[in-house]
Amino acid sequence: MADAAALPVLLRQLRLPTMAGCWEEVSARAREQGWSVPQTLAALCEYELAERERRRLERHLKEARLPSGKTLERFEFEAVTGTNRAQLSTLACETGWVEAAHNLLLFGPSGVGKSHLAGAIGHALIEQGLRVRYYAASALVQELQAAKQALRLADALGKLDKYRLLIIDDIGYVKRSEAETSVLFELIAHRYEAASVLITSNQPFSAWDSVFPDDMMAVAAIDRLIHHAHVLELSGESYRKRAHTRYRKEVPTTK
Repeated sequence: MADAAALPVLLRQLRLPTMAGCWEEVSARAREQGWSVPQTLAALCEYELAERERRRLERHLKEARLPSGKTLERFEFEAVTGTNRAQLSTLACETGWVEAAHNLLLFGPSGVGKSHLAGAIGHALIEQGLRVRYYAASALVQELQAAKQALRLADALGKLDKYRLLIIDDIGYVKRSEAETSVLFELIAHRYEAASVLITSNQPFSAWDSVFPDDMMAVAAIDRLIHHAHVLELSGESYRKRAHTRYRKEVPTTK
């Protein structure tokens, strides 16, 4: 007969550390409440799975490098036009569009909350079990350009494949140079119909000649992005200006 004292060791050997840590507490509760063996085992498994999910969420949120504190609940929908709360909630809570390698494109002037929405959707999708990575567009382009110069661009693009959604924030601030925009185009082409991108831009497609110096490259990039895409055009007063206005109202002017 197996020795009960060996149970913690056996559980750790089976890579079940949470069960190993809580089995005594669960066993005591089982005796008090008259649980059957299957009920006790089910309770232990629930603890193990819950802890694994907590660690997964913590790990994936850390690697995503999302802007902190951005949720749909904290977004001021009433101050921004072009946002559909129901549509954005669906995009945040349902993974079908990402699993189908569709894209999400957010356009609008600075300060209307594009980055906030991108971060909120990314956070929600991680909670749904997807891996997400956030990049400022300029930083991503520099990273890919360095990889290309080192003849490792294919490897760098391949490493990004593990992220089902790649968020590229503020693409309009990418410098208009062939060296930088060529790697951006290669990234878009690489992920086309294979994995999703969420792009924010303060410039509409009609002004993307400021991003891509070659008109044909710009057309080809846009064509791939919008083929399977949700497109939202936001407008409204900058949230920074709104915050300043509220501050002015709350703080009395001194004479």
